[in-house]
This record gives sequence, structure tokens and C-alpha cells, in this order.
Amino acid sequence: MSARDPLNSETAIDNVSTNSTDEGLPRDFSQISLTSTSKQDEFYSNGHSELALKNLYGYYRSQTLCDVVLIAEGCRIPAHKVVLSSCSEYFAAMFTGSMKEAKLNEISMERVDSTALQSLVHYCYTGVIELKEESVEMLLATASLLQLHAVTKACCTFLMNQLDPCNSLGIALFAEQQSCLALHKSALEYTYQHFMEVMKQPEFLSLHVDQLANLLKSDDLNVTAEEDVCDCVLTWVHHDKDNREKYLPTLLKLVKLPLLSSEYLIDKVEQTCGKIQECQPLIMEAVKWHLLPERRGLLASYRTRPRTSTIGRLLAIGGMDGNKGASNMEVYDPRTNTWSPYMRMGTRRLQFGVAVLQRKLIIVGGRDGLKTLNTVDCLDIATMSWSTLAPMNTHRHGLGVAVLGDGPNAPVYAVGGHDGWIYLNSVERWDSISRSWTVVAPMAGARSTCGVAVLGGRLYAAGGRDGGACLRSLECYNPATNHWHNCAPMTRRRCGLSICAAGGYLYALGGHEAPANTVGGRLACVERYDPNTDTWTLLARLSYARDAIGSCLLGDKIVAVGGYDGAQYLNLVEIYDTESNTWRNLAPLSIGRAGAAVVAIPPTNTYL
Repeated sequence: MSARDPLNSETAIDNVSTNSTDEGLPRDFSQISLTSTSKQDEFYSNGHSELALKNLYGYYRSQTLCDVVLIAEGCRIPAHKVVLSSCSEYFAAMFTGSMKEAKLNEISMERVDSTALQSLVHYCYTGVIELKEESVEMLLATASLLQLHAVTKACCTFLMNQLDPCNSLGIALFAEQQSCLALHKSALEYTYQHFMEVMKQPEFLSLHVDQLANLLKSDDLNVTAEEDVCDCVLTWVHHDKDNREKYLPTLLKLVKLPLLSSEYLIDKVEQTCGKIQECQPLIMEAVKWHLLPERRGLLASYRTRPRTSTIGRLLAIGGMDGNKGASNMEVYDPRTNTWSPYMRMGTRRLQFGVAVLQRKLIIVGGRDGLKTLNTVDCLDIATMSWSTLAPMNTHRHGLGVAVLGDGPNAPVYAVGGHDGWIYLNSVERWDSISRSWTVVAPMAGARSTCGVAVLGGRLYAAGGRDGGACLRSLECYNPATNHWHNCAPMTRRRCGLSICAAGGYLYALGGHEAPANTVGGRLACVERYDPNTDTWTLLARLSYARDAIGSCLLGDKIVAVGGYDGAQYLNLVEIYDTESNTWRNLAPLSIGRAGAAVVAIPPTNTYL
């Protein structure tokens, strides 16, 4: 009977209906049922696929209807080509393509572990596989070969959960060999984060020089100080000194020698490596960095760029927050790109200045909402305890504060501001030995809400307001002569700006050029001052025009925090890359802040 013949089909149906005796239904009732007016389709399922797979597994167990035998290490594993092909792209290509194996009944699997192969064939029939710590790597390697992607992913997840300082290096290497990119990335990140523990493990001492070099290239190594990195290199070399000493020049190039303490550099590095000719230029580079701080802009290289864990943290202190002033602080951790609460200031202050000196946070002047202050508070970051220092000679808000020098007794300068009555051009200096403030030479002109920064052993004051207008001027103070002189003015008038020194240049960020109570006039432009040529150059703009920005150098990059755009206090945080001349966003503050003091503080643990 032809399926295309409707007449024959109908006749056949009629014959079936006429001859049916078990139903006991009239013929025309059956026709009505078949031609129901219901338009809704129905689908029936009772676990058919599970039952079919269960039956196939039964055939596999009893070796029934098997059409292929896999042979690995002398072990014979009967199976069904269709089942293997439906689960594995490897077997699908083998059995459905033009490969000679498609016609073979026995397939020899060279260099394949028989136990792993048995487990994976069993998985093809059941969808279940047991993962064990002692066999998971072999299972992953075999699953990767057979392109059983679900098993490969499960093995990778298992290994990620097993990561430990004693095995992370081995897992990273294994994952790289198997092209498991996610596992490789996770193992490396774990190694970087726990590097202080990893470097004490036997795996570390057995690394090949190229593997160690790849680790040292990363700025994400979580170390207390660069001395830890140098220690691990020297330990690795001394583990097999006769064969590894020749690699010292290669490895020392990847250690940031200029960032080592001068004592460590001389006592350990110079003593150990100073007689190796190829190491001498590297040691000399580090010595120059320490002896010639004013030339660091010319000496900058990847060896002078701190690792993320050693650049410290960023502290945002106070500022206007929509509630008439914040007295709390937030701390930013660059390793996690997060802000978290720190602590509160002892007294409420606005438009104050801040400096960091020998792990102490010094908060100077400002106003409390009613009066201008001359008081100075000091927070010991190590003990998290407050103390009071001698007050300034002059009450000041809108002042600039900076530390001039790197020594333990470097002076702190308070520049300009407003005393509640007039704009100030006076400057005073805190002496940590005598613990007193001394008036030094005044600036040529009064300025408040100016930017103050230190560059090349000099103190700079830029922009601000003198009571009449916003300023473009830049003045430079030489502590050796106790004298201020004028430098080239900025391209724009700016008050409420922020000034930051980086890489031998000054950077002027944001501000406004119109009266402070107007909505317009706020600036997004950024410009850079070169003291060698006494010129300003415009750079990439901030994402938002704003004034009252807090800025600071974190590592070798400038971070701009918060500000006011004329309508709202901003929680925006941006970081500037001097090499690419671009800004990108970091995690925002928990609240909007304008006029917050922003400083870098040392890491939680500092190398001693």
C-alpha cells in the first residue's frame, strides 16, 4: 500500500475499524474522536531517554551488541560506537569521518591511562564520574584528549577547590600543558596571592629558571616588600648554587632593586652579587635611585614601578558629603579594588590639610563649621591611636599641606589658606624634632584652596583664590634659600584644584575658574608641568568636570577621588596611566565626597 494514496489509506482505516471487536464502540463514534475540534497538541514523556540510557548501560555491562573494543595498556574495553560518538567529539570524528578507525572493531589508544579511560567510558553511559585527588589530573588529561568537555570542566573545578600553597605551582603548570585556561588563571592568581607561603614549598625550589622568571615578571605578587622577592631568588639560587648561580643576572633584572632599602641593597645584594659582572649595572642603577632622588624621573623603568601589594593603600578623609561634612575615613585596597571603612577623625573638620610622616597621619587646620582652626591632630597608623601636636601659629582653612623630604624628620609645610577674615600668603613649617611650627618666607601672593605638592626637593603652590579671582599662577619654594619664585602659569585659572607630583612632573586636576557659587565654570581638563622646560601641557580630560578633587600618587599612578560638579558630591574614583595618557574608573567611594584629603599610607605590614 502506498503512503501517498489517500484512498487506500482510508480503506485500510475503515477495515481496521470494522474488524475491531475489543473496543465495542460504534464506528461513527470512533470517527468523531479522531476528528476532535481540539487544537491543542499533547506530548507524552515517561523518562524515555533515561530508560534508553539505562538499557544501553545494561548492554555495555553485559557486552551485548558492542561494536568496538578500546585497548589501552593491554586493557580491553568493549563499547558502542554510537554512545561514544554522542558524548565525545574525539570519537565522533573517529567513527563518523573518513579515518581508518571508522571501519575497525578494535582501537588501540596509545599513551592513554587504562583506568581513566574505563572511568570515562563508564561516564558516557551513566553521566556519573568519581573525582579523586590522587587521580583527577590523569582523568582531566584523558578527558581533554577525548574532548569530554563536561568532565574536563568538572575536573578543573575540583582542582580549583584543592588549591594550596604546596600545589598551586604544579597545578598551574599542569593546566597550562592541558590548555585549561580558567584553571591556569585561577592557579596563578592563587600563587600570586599566597606567594609568601608558596615560596617556602618544595615545588618552588624545583622550578625551572624560565618558570621562576615568569612569576617574577608579575606585579601581582602579594609580598610585604620587594626584599621578599629578592630573598626568594637568592634562596632558589642557593638551593643548587653550582648550577643556578649563572642565572642570577637574568633573575635580578626582574627584581625591583631600586625599591629595596639601601641597607638591604648593600648588605645582601651587593655582598652576594656584586662580584658578578652582569649584575653590577643593575646594582648601580639601584644605588643611583637612592642617591639622586631628583633624577628619578630619568631613571624610571619597570624596576622602579612597585608591585601592587607594596604600594600601600589609599585613604580618603572627611570632605563634604551632603550632610554638612563627613568626619569618617575610607581606605582603598588596590589588590581587591574595594573601599572599606577605616575610622573617624577626632574632631569635625572641613577644608583641612593632611600629610603622612613615618606611619603617622597628620591632620592640620581646617574649619569646624563655626570657626577656622589652627589645631593639629596625629593618628599613629600602627597603633590606631590619636594624639595632639602643637598648634600652628595661624588659623587656616583651605590650606595646602605637604612633606618636603624623605627622611624620618622631614618637615611638614602648611601653605596659604584663609584665617576666617583674609586670604593668606604666609607659610609655616613643622619641625618634628623641636615639635614646633616656624614661619618661613611667604608666597608672593595670597591663595586659598590652592594645590600644593613636592617635586625635586622643592615645594610648589598652584592656582587657588586670592579674594578677587581664581589664579593661574605657580610658585616654587626652595628650602635651601628660603625663597619663593614664580614659574610659568597654568593654561587655565583654577581654584579648588588638586596638584599631584609623578615621574618628574606636576599634574593639575580639575578645579573651577568662575565664582564658587555658580553652576558652570568647573573643569575636566588636566595639565602637566615640566620643571625642566618651565612649560605646561594639556593631557587627557577627566570623565566629569569638577572641583574639590582629592588626588594622590598610588604606586606610579595618579588617583583622583570624588569632587563636586556643581550639583552633587561625587563618589567617582579615576586612575591615570601616564604611559597611555588615559583615565579609567576604579571602585567608587561608599558616599560622595568633595574636598576630601587623599593620601597613600604604607601596607599593613612593612618590611623592617
